[in-house]
Amino acid sequence: MFKPLLGNIKSTLDSLQPMIKDIEKYNPKEGLENYAMQMEEGVNLVRKCSKVGVLRCCRKYKYTKKLDELDRCLQRLVDVLKVQGIRDVRETLVSLRNIETVLHRIEGNLVMQNQSEKIHGWSAVPEPPPVTVGLDVPVKELKIKLLKDDVSMLVLTAAGGCGKTTLAKKFCQDQEVKDKFKDNIFFVTLSKKPNLDLIVHELYQRKGSQVPAFQNEVIAVNWLQQFLKETGQSPLLFVLDDVWLGSESLLEKFDQFKMSNYKVLVTSRFAFPRFGSPYHLESLNDVDAMALFRHSASLDDKTSYAREDLSRKIVELCKGFPLAITAVGRSLRGQPIEIWRKKVMEWSKGSSILASNSDLLACLQSSLDALDKEKPILKECFLDFCSFPKDQRISAATLIDMWAELHGLDEPSLSIANLYELTTQSLANLVDTRNEREADGYYTEHFVTQHDMLRELAIHQASQEPIGQRKRLTIDIRGDNLPKWLTEAKHQLMQARLLSISTDGAFSNKWPNMQLPKAEVLVLNFETKSYALPEFVKKMDNLKVLIVTNYGFLPSELNNFQLLGLSSNLKRIRLERISIPSISKNLKQLKSVQKISLFMCSIGQAFGKGSIQILDALPNLAEMHIDYCHDLVELPAELCDLIRLKKLSITNCHNLSALLEKIGKLVSLEVLRLRSCTDLLELPGSIRNLKKLNFLDISYCFSIKELPEHIGEVCSLKKLNMRQCSRLRDLPASVLDLEQLKNVICDEETEILWEPFLPLLKNIHIKVLKEDINLNWLHKHPS
Repeated sequence: MFKPLLGNIKSTLDSLQPMIKDIEKYNPKEGLENYAMQMEEGVNLVRKCSKVGVLRCCRKYKYTKKLDELDRCLQRLVDVLKVQGIRDVRETLVSLRNIETVLHRIEGNLVMQNQSEKIHGWSAVPEPPPVTVGLDVPVKELKIKLLKDDVSMLVLTAAGGCGKTTLAKKFCQDQEVKDKFKDNIFFVTLSKKPNLDLIVHELYQRKGSQVPAFQNEVIAVNWLQQFLKETGQSPLLFVLDDVWLGSESLLEKFDQFKMSNYKVLVTSRFAFPRFGSPYHLESLNDVDAMALFRHSASLDDKTSYAREDLSRKIVELCKGFPLAITAVGRSLRGQPIEIWRKKVMEWSKGSSILASNSDLLACLQSSLDALDKEKPILKECFLDFCSFPKDQRISAATLIDMWAELHGLDEPSLSIANLYELTTQSLANLVDTRNEREADGYYTEHFVTQHDMLRELAIHQASQEPIGQRKRLTIDIRGDNLPKWLTEAKHQLMQARLLSISTDGAFSNKWPNMQLPKAEVLVLNFETKSYALPEFVKKMDNLKVLIVTNYGFLPSELNNFQLLGLSSNLKRIRLERISIPSISKNLKQLKSVQKISLFMCSIGQAFGKGSIQILDALPNLAEMHIDYCHDLVELPAELCDLIRLKKLSITNCHNLSALLEKIGKLVSLEVLRLRSCTDLLELPGSIRNLKKLNFLDISYCFSIKELPEHIGEVCSLKKLNMRQCSRLRDLPASVLDLEQLKNVICDEETEILWEPFLPLLKNIHIKVLKEDINLNWLHKHPS
């Protein structure tokens, strides 16, 4: 064993020698002196043993024992070095972490230093533009709202480009505001992802103080609170400019400190309703819009009449939108009048102002980009607005039908919720002409309005893809002049799910040939006295929703209705200002239709005896809505044969005096709404057979004097709206049998009728609503 042992030890010594020297060089206090001495002795032993080959075997045996001892000693040394190496690695890691922490602090301070150079307005409130128009009244209104004792935060909201930041700057420069807050006005423009640490550091830098880097946001909030305590002895105003969706947590941190004379003004495209009622900045009126355009285009008092006339047309096209007015004015500044005429002609014919103004487009587009990331379904709903003519209100009921099929929003309240969200983000305006807060599923009097610039944005966004690949196809036909692409694409397959066609009063029903195998929603907008469904409808195999709206004053005849007989997937039909007798001609069965809505239609003799009954063509109807059909005098007897009908809504039909006596045959009926049928005298006794009815609405039925004697047999009734039934004098005793009744909506007069029964009706809740008449629903909303 002598020879191989000698070789191994020699190799081990050769490997260990440079390691020991390095350890002694860099870590002289490691305590390896003894092992170094043993290695030197080992080297001498190896040299002696290298010569032992010529010696006797007894001497080889002697040296073998010494080599074995040396081998064990070296093995212990290797083990010690392993442990030492592990310890050194750990110490190195700790050192690296300490270095990393210090570097992060240095880097954080440098970042804050660099970022602070990019934020303006801490040392002085930014000046508004040299020329501002139409802001004097908003400044006064802001002061009234924000300077109230019980208001700490106010959100100033409007669409992008409406002048929110300019108004906030002008507010801060108002003399009354400056006198109140003096040097305690802090104005900061936030990024889409604001940094609270940076804001707090800037606050202290404004005071001339320094604070350490914050380890977390909780510490930053504590320092903010300390700042407010120190500074809050005097009135304090924060302006948080351009706050985006997703920054609610930041606003909460500023709003949580309730202190006297502490105010926060927020400017945002989003209303953030959780922080109180916002202030909506309106568009400019015509006078102010003209003044802004003249300044932007550098017009003076010597401007020619022709250019002044073109200016008025341009201002009208911009609809009081400040950024659009400014952008267009600057683009035309110094241009020949021929350029002005060309632009006005293009825009008047439907060309988009956005397409020629990249700054304006980018400003508005950023709102959609935010939606795309946060709530893509809202973006889809917004883009659907381009399906309707400009300067016209959009019925919420129409959108409910569309979105049920396009976006799977089966519950109407989901669509209304989306409209409210779009309103809070300044992309639409939802108006409830009833001014009621009661959520009862009645949305006939909900309308949506939208600024023309936002409508153009929707059209621009929807038209980015090639025509054949677009999800939404919007066609605007003037006279019989079809778009060029449409005349060239006679046999092209269109992939659109939503098709909207708008025609004017000169259209002669000359339809192009189109192939739309995937179209689920068809929206037809027209103005003529007579209108015909296009022939290509019979090839729309996937059609689920048909919306036909006449924007003329009188109901129009609608022909070719029989083409729908081939639409096996059609579920919803909505007709507005249509003569119903005209659609009864050659009518075929529509077995798939589940809902029909007639709004401001002329009923005439469509439901009379001897006429072709439209209801016979709808055997599977589940919902029927008849609204503002003033010539509806009586209901057809065939209505009672619709045994699958679950919702029957007949509202604002003032000449309807009676319901069908056999209405009790509608055994599936769950909702019966008779709102504002002012001549309706009574409810038929057979209503007692409606065992599934859970909601009855007879509000504003002024002529009803009594309820059916056996109304208590409507055993599933949970909600009753009897507001403004002013001739109702008493209630039948059977109301005590309405065990499921939980909610009764009434006014102060009808509330008294329930008082004798309340001791026995323990679970009932009486809600009294005050009268608030609003007749503005008929007015066309100006954009």
